Amino acid sequence: MAHDIEIIEKTPAEYKYKKRNADRAMRGQLMMFALMIFMTLISFTAVQAGFSALFVLPVILLLAAVQVGLQLYYFMHMKEEGHGLPAMFMYTGVLIAFLTVLAFLTIIWW
Repeated sequence: MAHDIEIIEKTPAEYKYKKRNADRAMRGQLMMFALMIFMTLISFTAVQAGFSALFVLPVILLLAAVQVGLQLYYFMHMKEEGHGLPAMFMYTGVLIAFLTVLAFLTIIWW
């Protein structure tokens, strides 16, 4: 028959294992989300407090870079196995972009 579906039942131990891993992953996601909100609040506070632009700009750029890294690592699941090739392409792209900006700044600066 064309509509036969194979049903695979999990043992209680398999179910507990998968549930524990899912709970751990969700806890990590929520902690990273809270950390991202906290870093965003730090950025807004630094701007609203009236600090010097020479202090605020590097702080905001540093926090933005940290957030991008954490978002790639946690929310885009780059920490999981099997994502080696996409991770290599993304990190290579970031490296090339950094070197390009550095080269242009060096050319303009001198």
